[in-house]
Amino acid sequence: MKLFIIAAFLAVAAAAPSSYKAPSYPAPSYPAPKYPTPSYPAPAYPAPAYPAPAYNKDNKYADITVTSQSDERNIDGSGAWSYALSDYTTREESYAQKKFQGVTYDSYGKESYGEVQGHTNKGSSYWVSPEGEKFTLTWVADDAGFQPKGDHLPVAPVHVYELPVAPVHEYELPVAPVHIPFNGKGYKIY
Repeated sequence: MKLFIIAAFLAVAAAAPSSYKAPSYPAPSYPAPKYPTPSYPAPAYPAPAYPAPAYNKDNKYADITVTSQSDERNIDGSGAWSYALSDYTTREESYAQKKFQGVTYDSYGKESYGEVQGHTNKGSSYWVSPEGEKFTLTWVADDAGFQPKGDHLPVAPVHVYELPVAPVHEYELPVAPVHIPFNGKGYKIY
């Protein structure tokens, strides 16, 4: 019953007109300045006509656009990204986290050998030079280092070295005479 009385009181209070009126704040008004404002005449000379800058004049690649693009990132730290351009240039790369055995440093700079976190990357690129030559480059970067492969990369010449043979001299070492002292009786002392 008490709940009914409280609910009825709240309903009557909500339905009753309110005498509250929000205050109004008029916008401030400022008096006009007492000094005359100068008026400037239009210039008597014509504005110079500059030619529009030709930014793309020397840009031979103005029509190259991105035709596809992707970027994937995973919770485990791995991912991949790639793009392709309208001139057939492409680039792809993927990476993953891996545990390696390597040198770690503590907060005091002391090094120790243990398990470290690192990234392994692999990818490829393809492009055409302005002369029309096609290039393909693939690579792997892991605990064995950066290993690029491509037909256009220089290759170190292979040279078979013959190790020089040290001369062999046969000779006999001189033998020093051995002095065996005698005691006063003519016997050898060993």
